[in-house]
Amino acid sequence: MAKLIDGKAFAEGLRGRIAKAVAELKAGQGFTPGLAVVLVGEDPASKVYVANKAKQTVEVGMNSWEYKLPAETPEAEVLALVEKLNADPAVHGILVQLPLPKHIDSTKVLTAISPAKDVDGFHVVNVGKLSTGQDSLVPCTPVGSVMLARDVLGKLDGLEAVVIGRSNIVGKPVAQLLLAENCTVTIAHSRTKDLPAVVRRADLVIAAVGRPEMVKGDWLKPGACVIDVGINRIERDGKGKLVGDCDFASCEKVAGSITPVPGGVGPMTIACLLYNTVKAACAAKGIRQPEM
Repeated sequence: MAKLIDGKAFAEGLRGRIAKAVAELKAGQGFTPGLAVVLVGEDPASKVYVANKAKQTVEVGMNSWEYKLPAETPEAEVLALVEKLNADPAVHGILVQLPLPKHIDSTKVLTAISPAKDVDGFHVVNVGKLSTGQDSLVPCTPVGSVMLARDVLGKLDGLEAVVIGRSNIVGKPVAQLLLAENCTVTIAHSRTKDLPAVVRRADLVIAAVGRPEMVKGDWLKPGACVIDVGINRIERDGKGKLVGDCDFASCEKVAGSITPVPGGVGPMTIACLLYNTVKAACAAKGIRQPEM
């Protein structure tokens, strides 16, 4: 049976290290990193997520600002708020919660965020820096996924990694991070021929395709490390249930280690957002970031 990778416990430890770094910056440098989150509309999942972000930001000792705008807010007003936050030296990270209402162009809003404050790592400047091996702000879920893999496997040098999914938010950036870790990386997707055979080569599998329980145990190389990024809500036995992109019951029997859903990659996302905010704050001040 596979070892369970406890993302909740790892995220808790990371938040503890971030809190220590924030305290060091306050005491030694006299400033406090700050994160501003913008929520447009009343999407229930987004509201819960934003509330969790704000709570955890305050818990690690950082400044937190929440901007809750009605769903009918004009695009120009959202862009004006982003420009105001770009110009505010107390704000080191800006996050605009997606999805945005249909009348607002998400790409236009995300591109308006200063790359230096883009703690989601979605700006084309940060994407370009990541792909060319330069230091940048990187999307939170990929960073968290690689942290978990490294914690279990140690150095990732020379491992064969298969990333299932090619999204801009997870698949592509996680592949770039794994290349930087000296893995041999294959990006697989819906058009990949004989996907099970491709996955079976992998020492490390990152499943980020958004299809519930797609990856089966017999797709895996025995002993492989499986990082399941998927969060899918399905109906089972008349009840709603959260499952990953991997069929946990069969994969657990073959893998060497595996993230559960929930409790695996999910908790890492907000912790890595806080990590990125401290990183952005130190870069803005031109100082070395504390160990985290």
